[in-house]
Order: sequence, then structure tokens, then C-alpha cells
Amino acid sequence: MSDYKYKRVLLKLSGEALMGDQDFGLDRAMLDKMANQIKPVHDKGAQIAVVVGGGNIYRGVSGAADGMERAQGDNMGMLATIINALALQDAFEKHGMDCRVMSSIDVHQMAEPYIRRKALRHLEKGRVVVFAGGTGNPYFTTDTAAALRALEMDAEVLMKATKVDGIYDKDPMVHDDATRFDEISYLDVLTRDLKVMDATATALCHDNNLPILVFNIDEEDVFDRALSGEDVGTIVGEE
Repeated sequence: MSDYKYKRVLLKLSGEALMGDQDFGLDRAMLDKMANQIKPVHDKGAQIAVVVGGGNIYRGVSGAADGMERAQGDNMGMLATIINALALQDAFEKHGMDCRVMSSIDVHQMAEPYIRRKALRHLEKGRVVVFAGGTGNPYFTTDTAAALRALEMDAEVLMKATKVDGIYDKDPMVHDDATRFDEISYLDVLTRDLKVMDATATALCHDNNLPILVFNIDEEDVFDRALSGEDVGTIVGEE
């Protein structure tokens, strides 16, 4: 294995990252872009797990879900993550990476059921594992699912791909004077309500001292550089 700082990582991808410039749905070019970011790292022997959201698909039906019971809407969102996971699997395999989709919801015709020890074995065999279905429970976001799976997989870091190059004190898309943090503590993220991840996910990482790296997935070779320990994005950790 190459001299990576992190040997086993969990990458959190939002569903919105897969829709490109569309209002909702999947953009093939974005799927290929994600595969191209992961392929060099995979080829060098890093063990990679992915949790994907479902906002790009759920956004298309959110109007119909307006006013719906929360649990029912969350169930729809979890199903959307399975569609995205299957799309990622197709893109990864077309780029020469062996990939398994594991779902916390029983869809055995399309994906393996999530079993922790089996998922670990897939990683050890060099397969990319995409976790779908969130936690399998309503009221929990895919951010929380990412933190949970990262801990279960003994990942060394939870990497969250975003559209900005780290964490800012306010929205850099709106405020020109926004300041980026190179490092920040879990407690500062929570007390400042910086919306890095939901509070449950951040607290889970805090309680288990799992670092969170927030970075811009659109930067060239950023995933490889992040695993190499370069100064990429913002790291969330202890004081």
C-alpha cells in the first residue's frame, strides 16, 4: 500500500453532488467524476467505504411529500439512497473497481444486506463498499448513517465531500468576508451551529474521537491529496 496517512476511510457523498446542474436526478458525468476521484486511491490500496444521500431524487418528489408524515417521507428518502448507490456501483465497476452495495433495508434482489463483519471482509479484499438505506430508521439522516458506518468499519477518518473547500464561519456563497477554518473542534461546530453535519452525527464522532475532514470534491485529485495528508479542507477534531 502507498504511504497514505489514512488507510481506511469513509466518504460521505450527498445526493445533490450526483445531479450536476440538473434540478434533480442523476448526471452521468458526475458519477464518472466521482469514480475518477476514487479510482487512483483504490488502485493504491486504500480501503474505501461510501455513504450516499438521496436528496437529488427525493427533491423530485418532495412536493408530493409535503405534509406527509415524517416517518413516511424519511422512508422514501432511504429508498432514494439505494438508487444512488446502485448508480455509483455501476460507475465504479465501469472504471475497473470491484464494488458491493450493502443496504440497511432489505432489497436482496439488488443489494446485499448490511452485515458488519461481511462489510469489513469486502474492504479487506479491496472492494469499494457503498452503504445505502441510511440507518434503516426514520428520523436519522445519512450524515448520522455515515458517522455510524465509519465507526463500525473502524475508519480512520470520515470525509465529507461538499461544494466548498472547508468549513467557514458563515456561508461563503453568500458572504464575501466568510473566514475558513483549517481546524476546528467538534464543540465549536456544535455551539456555532455551523451545519457541517447534523448534530447527532457530529456528537457521535466527538464521543468516539473520529476526525471529520470536510473538503471540496470538485478540486483536482483532492481525494488522493486528502488521503496523503496534504492541507486539504477543514479537519474537525478535539481541541
